[in-house]
Amino acid sequence: MNLRCATTALTILVLLMGADGASKSKPLQIYFIDVEGGQATLLVAPSGQSVLIDTGWAGSRDAERIVAAAKAAQLKQIDYVLITHYHRDHVGGVADLRQQIPIGTFVDHGSDVEDSDDARALYKGYEKAIEHSKRVHLMPGEGLPLQGITFEVIAAAGEHITDPLPGAGVANFNCASEPDPKPDSSENVQSIGVLVSYGKFRFLDLGDLTKKKELELVCPNNLIGTISLYLVTHHGTAPDNPKALVWALHPLAAISNNGAHKGGDPEAWQIVHNSPGLTDLWQLHYATAGGKEHNVADNFIANVDENSDGHSIKVEADPDGSFGVSNSRNGFSQKYRPD
Repeated sequence: MNLRCATTALTILVLLMGADGASKSKPLQIYFIDVEGGQATLLVAPSGQSVLIDTGWAGSRDAERIVAAAKAAQLKQIDYVLITHYHRDHVGGVADLRQQIPIGTFVDHGSDVEDSDDARALYKGYEKAIEHSKRVHLMPGEGLPLQGITFEVIAAAGEHITDPLPGAGVANFNCASEPDPKPDSSENVQSIGVLVSYGKFRFLDLGDLTKKKELELVCPNNLIGTISLYLVTHHGTAPDNPKALVWALHPLAAISNNGAHKGGDPEAWQIVHNSPGLTDLWQLHYATAGGKEHNVADNFIANVDENSDGHSIKVEADPDGSFGVSNSRNGFSQKYRPD
């Protein structure tokens, strides 16, 4: 081969390699932010659009942690802030967050259903904080217009989807062994639950839905199907996270947004930990009440003691269904691939 031909061949190879790199899809990023047993989950679509699910507690601490995650994701604003329900560990931080970063649209399920002085004051504070912002209500079957990913509401305002999602609808044989759940009229059952899909990757966040509402989504038939990543419902509280739900979802990995002294109940922990097909369970905090028997290994825990608060868990997902999970405390990471 002469020099001219060799140079031409090398140029073509470089161009092909560049084209392959340019065509590689950007990941979906999910930041599970430590708000001490509440929720603040930041999603950044490959397009750069962003959704924050809940804002943690009132005060500067949680707002600053959320803003730090947004800056790490190179965001100048948060496009949507979705409030799953009106409890202090989910909606309390709205006013403080608005002072620290621009927010596009607030999303919620409508009015608060709880009727107490505390609940009324909390909801009034939320309405006051967002009175000059755009606000929308979402119901099951609706979603957000995010490019490149699908953001579906499957539960909200006490309602849920009634038809199975594509590929779902299989009979759930674990339903028969579930004890009847206790009735619940709190804001928890109003929680917005979402399924976020990026190609073959599927992430489920049901907020603080309690057992009866969880079972309605999977019994007698599983309306959701299987998922890649499960955010343990209600901070890992039992009897929520029943076997009929978790085992039907068949997640590859799960993340518990528990606090040191909130959530992470041994019964729920064991159900998730033993879920068929689960590779790893990650925790935002070591659950003090669980002891060594009901906590994962330290590498999988973002905050291992009372003096290590503020560390987060990050997920990067690709459309082929693979995803990586990393711990900001120690840099430990794992990669997961579907069968």
